[in-house]
Amino acid sequence: MSGLIVPHKGFVPKVDPSAFVAANATLVGDVEVAANASLWFGVILRGDGPGIRIGENSNLQDGTVVHVAARGLMTVVGKNVTVGHMVLLHACEVQDGAFVGMHSTVLDGAVIESEAMVAAGALIPPGKIVRRGELWAGNPGRKLRELTEKDYEMFRRVAAGYVKLAKSYD
Repeated sequence: MSGLIVPHKGFVPKVDPSAFVAANATLVGDVEVAANASLWFGVILRGDGPGIRIGENSNLQDGTVVHVAARGLMTVVGKNVTVGHMVLLHACEVQDGAFVGMHSTVLDGAVIESEAMVAAGALIPPGKIVRRGELWAGNPGRKLRELTEKDYEMFRRVAAGYVKLAKSYD
């Protein structure tokens, strides 16, 4: 494990030994990172309220910021999730197999369901639900189209590629 690990209010971030944490990633407080997940350069996970959970094989790419809400909303990223460069995830849920595009924002109480996609640059407002099989884009985010099998293949390829890429840094 690498990165800056900062205890907070008795919580010390927990990282599975098989996960990749870049040297300048920062993990604070109530944070758990599962097997084969990857936290790339400049990622910040600040679990100084309720916790942050990152699932197996998920990748949070460079510059991503993950935070929680003091009123009790944690942030959960499921398994096999790709989170693009410079994303903001704030007190939300990103379920298994979802894809969140570069420089997008997902706000308090929003849910990105399994096998759903948020396009690059999109803003998902508080409390919105991006349903399974949907692609949302824009500011504010709205449904753009249904996803295709080609989209799902890309999701799986990218997630698996980041697991492999992370192993090259060992």
